[in-house]
Amino acid sequence: PDGTNGILQITGDEKPVCNTIELPWKDNQHNISCIPEGRYRVKMRFTQKRQWHMIVLGVKDRALILIHPANIAVFELQGCIAPVTTITGEGRGSQSRLAFEKLKSLISAAVEKEPVFLTIKTK
Repeated sequence: PDGTNGILQITGDEKPVCNTIELPWKDNQHNISCIPEGRYRVKMRFTQKRQWHMIVLGVKDRALILIHPANIAVFELQGCIAPVTTITGEGRGSQSRLAFEKLKSLISAAVEKEPVFLTIKTK
């Protein structure tokens, strides 16, 4: 009820890149739900507010789903995904900025060579 926790891995690599937190599942409602299972394109995006971050594209009935730092989903996310170093509870983590910078570096390098996709699935 307080959030969704995940593990972000690169396909074919058993070692996780980082953990993730999102809002709880609320039927994919805009700004209050995590996103549904599926495969989504990820691109780099720059804004004055967030500087360089990632955007998740192709989520049905949703837009502007970002990947950005946050440690408490219910207070800091509006349907986005936050990378975290350590999960500390439902929808909670620590050292998000550190995990974000690591992920941003990997994604930035990868999108230069080929499209990058995020697959969300339940274990």
